[in-house]
Amino acid sequence: MSRLSTRLPLIVAQGGIGPAGRTSGFHAYRRLVMDKMDTADAMATLNSLSRLTGIKADDRDGLLNATLVRKLDGTLFDADAVLRHKALNTKGASEMLLSRKQLPIPVPASWQVTDTQDKALVKVTIPEGQPMLIPETFALPVHAAGQLPTGFRPEKLYASRNHPRGLAMTVYGASDAVSSMGVDWDVLDKLVSPEQVSVYAGSSMSQLDQNGNGGLLQARLKGKRVTSKQLPLGFAEMPADFVNAYILGSLGSTGTSMGACATFLYNLRHAVDDIQSGRTRVALVGNSEAPITPEVIEGYATMGALASDKALRALEGLAESAEPDYRKACRPFGENCGFTLAESAQFFVLMDDELALEVGAEILGSVAGVFVNADGPKKSISGPGAGNYLTVARAAALGRNILGDESLQRRSFVQAHGTGTAQNRVTESAILDDVAAAFSIENWTVSAVKSYVGHSLATAAADQMMSTLGAWRHGVIPGIQTIGGVLADDIHNQNLNLLTDHLETGVNGMDMALLNAKGFGGNNATATVIAPHKTQDMLERRYGKEAMALWAARNERVSARQAEAESLKQTGEDSPIYNFGEGVITPEEVSVSREKVVLQGREVQLPTENPFSDYC
Repeated sequence: MSRLSTRLPLIVAQGGIGPAGRTSGFHAYRRLVMDKMDTADAMATLNSLSRLTGIKADDRDGLLNATLVRKLDGTLFDADAVLRHKALNTKGASEMLLSRKQLPIPVPASWQVTDTQDKALVKVTIPEGQPMLIPETFALPVHAAGQLPTGFRPEKLYASRNHPRGLAMTVYGASDAVSSMGVDWDVLDKLVSPEQVSVYAGSSMSQLDQNGNGGLLQARLKGKRVTSKQLPLGFAEMPADFVNAYILGSLGSTGTSMGACATFLYNLRHAVDDIQSGRTRVALVGNSEAPITPEVIEGYATMGALASDKALRALEGLAESAEPDYRKACRPFGENCGFTLAESAQFFVLMDDELALEVGAEILGSVAGVFVNADGPKKSISGPGAGNYLTVARAAALGRNILGDESLQRRSFVQAHGTGTAQNRVTESAILDDVAAAFSIENWTVSAVKSYVGHSLATAAADQMMSTLGAWRHGVIPGIQTIGGVLADDIHNQNLNLLTDHLETGVNGMDMALLNAKGFGGNNATATVIAPHKTQDMLERRYGKEAMALWAARNERVSARQAEAESLKQTGEDSPIYNFGEGVITPEEVSVSREKVVLQGREVQLPTENPFSDYC
């Protein structure tokens, strides 16, 4: 096969964990459209959820209630008893007995300390006006979140050693993607040079629980000590580091780009650019975000960004003491009151087309391009701007250029950012409506997966990818079922079909999808993703029918391996990949010459040409 100057990045595997369950096997997607699945697929997904939660597989209602956006279930913390310190000032002098060892260093100058008969105790006289911080608890104003399935604890599945939740989710999610590929990583590792592997993964808010930066910043205020792991494990790019060190053993390109809610698409762009240029032949790209902590919830709630209990009750016309329908907390493009925070880890394996055909990899789709634009001048750093017009229009134009006007106008759909805020419903619908008009799209299908799984920040567009790949496999695009079929009066939808119910398109009914993300600060990104049947058509035109027949024969073996892996997951016999301390390369196993570096017998050729010869 001859090389393309621009290679086509194929999506060959997916894996992860989020509020809808396990991503591989299309189970998370199926949970979104469970009422449209046949009996066999529905039962398989219920069994998958049973393995995660410990709830019996025949308890359909129990399993469904343990997933998606719902009331905080107490797994992470008690939302009605969150610890804080209340600031007090004494109104008169007071005395107390303290252990001598408990005296602060230095003792405040205004304190009078006297000995007692018990040498271990001292009497302390505190003057009037002494400031104090007294522990108390309070209830959060927000009780809805997109949580991992109730009972699922990723850190219990491997030797996690006090890993932050986002990293435990990374280990599970990335392992799920790699193990579901149907091709052994060791086989791929022998086919490509070490520098031809890329890993782009991270989070937008770092690791914020007690085992990460959250515990680091709170330790002294809580009278505890900082641990040796909290700071290093808190870095935002740590998911990529974990994948390289403990899952793939990769020596290739790595890192993360942080773009708030557009972060996954930023990372996807790196992988796509690497593959298209030939720098990379296989890439693992994804994100893991675990932001459901009291501090993050309170922060977004204070901004007025989250759907609070009070606001939900107002939407539903409920009394102050009534409990709102937390299932419907996120209401994109309907009457809404804020977004719903979520946790999710999603990972995808991409290959260049030649390598994918060579190993018979599954073709879930392909990524034609990812476009990123800032907003330009802004009145408010948190307000929307013009950049998303550019990204959506550029992505639509690319799809038209590749597949033609008919595919874009009649056989494409959009995975909207669709946060559930009043501002987003107006601004994003206006952008999509204007772009649709410009490209003569009369009824552009729009879905919004956050209505099911909430807003996972860095991972948000990866949740969209999960839903998109599932829609192509099963022929159903999830509708926005949390708004009761009623769109808000102020949205722009002259040229849009904002789905209020599932849309059955058939397996080959849609040729392409646009994944759209709008991030805090003006971080906009839109990806053009091509359906598997169209991707195969493109490959056949490039490589010929004989090459595709050879791929199909190889893919039979891959499919069998995928079925074996799925069976192990369904019976609970699998475990995450976590190779701690294995295969470490020592200095004695590295040799360097003018032409190459050799690591444990594997050669990496050094550059031999001057890329700026025209300047020299």
